[in-house]
Amino acid sequence: MSIRVLQETDARFYQELRLSSLMINPEAFGSTYEREVEFSLETIVERIKPSKDKFVLGAFDSSGSLVGIVTFMRENSLKAVHKGNVYGMYVAPEMRGKGLGKLLMLELITRARDCEGLEQINLTVVSDNDSAKKLYKSVGFKVYGVEQKALKLRCNIN
Repeated sequence: MSIRVLQETDARFYQELRLSSLMINPEAFGSTYEREVEFSLETIVERIKPSKDKFVLGAFDSSGSLVGIVTFMRENSLKAVHKGNVYGMYVAPEMRGKGLGKLLMLELITRARDCEGLEQINLTVVSDNDSAKKLYKSVGFKVYGVEQKALKLRCNIN
């Protein structure tokens, strides 16, 4: 198992895993498969392109397949630049329960500490995702609020 920052050349692998995550666990993400399946490869390249304030980590299995992803993005407003956010955490079902999520989060935290002036990392998790909540607590995250009806699936009304 290896974990590294994804580069533009990883865009196709990222997109495949991201779309899989949106199909398998649609309740866990703010986006949808229907929205992201339309994204061009150039859009994905821009999404994963690392910068000093943003990176996407990828976990690769022994055969080189991308099996886990997580994104860190620092706030960019003047009064919130001391905070960063975790987005899009996902581990492929066949790799769950093996500690991969924890390895991804620990690597994210380590790399985020390199952001000068960063004081806080936030994330959100669906209230009934007990395994994710347990993982986040195990690496030091604390609950600071519960947002009722944070995500809602809207049906198109014709």
